[in-house]
Amino acid sequence: MARNKENLKHLGKRTEYSQDYAPEVLESFENQHPDNDYWVRFNCPEFTTLCPITGQPDFAEIRISYLPDKRMVESKSLKLYLFSFRNHGDFHEDCVNVIMKDLIKLMDPKYIEVTGLFTPRGGISIYPYANYGRPGTKYEKMAEHRMLNHDM
Repeated sequence: MARNKENLKHLGKRTEYSQDYAPEVLESFENQHPDNDYWVRFNCPEFTTLCPITGQPDFAEIRISYLPDKRMVESKSLKLYLFSFRNHGDFHEDCVNVIMKDLIKLMDPKYIEVTGLFTPRGGISIYPYANYGRPGTKYEKMAEHRMLNHDM
């Protein structure tokens, strides 16, 4: 099934931005190569969210890498989703884990990892990393290996 034949709501339409966290904007489409293992990587260098305590803005580059299975995330919907964090208050570690879990729910990928490269606040940078490999598969072992050997 070609991408343009799927029921994508955002692609090619006027962009409307949510004013708060909006996982419902995420859309997926059929992977044309589910039998191949291959990486898909997204970089969002202008991610913003709010500190849940002070309300001050936090800035980061969010990196998402995954091995798709049957479904893939549509990039405009991902952009709208990541933008929805702009007025949402969450700690850095929460943002990375929430993003990963929402994408797992959407796509059920073989493997996924999400990294947040947050700019310094008070002289300290925070770089949370989360990953997931489908349980009972080689991807679960891959996730464990990458976590144990993770180094920014």
